[in-house]
Amino acid sequence: MMQSKGSSSVVYNRLSVFRAERGLSRKDVAEKVGVNPQTIGYLERGDYAPSVELALKLSALFDLPVEHLFSLKPFTPLAQSLRDPET
Repeated sequence: MMQSKGSSSVVYNRLSVFRAERGLSRKDVAEKVGVNPQTIGYLERGDYAPSVELALKLSALFDLPVEHLFSLKPFTPLAQSLRDPET
């Protein structure tokens, strides 16, 4: 989660979930989208919000809509989503 300067926006993400699901290391993801592996770590911990370009590259890498990776609202926990698909 990242707070923007002068704003209260927080960007939530599920990057680590999709990265782990595909068996990719932070280094693998970083190389594929052209950033430093530390950047992927910062994103996963919520210490950094991605640029639009980086968010789009990551969504393309995982073949997912960007809103499945990033959100301005907290994601419903995956276990709860599986129990109640309408959430």
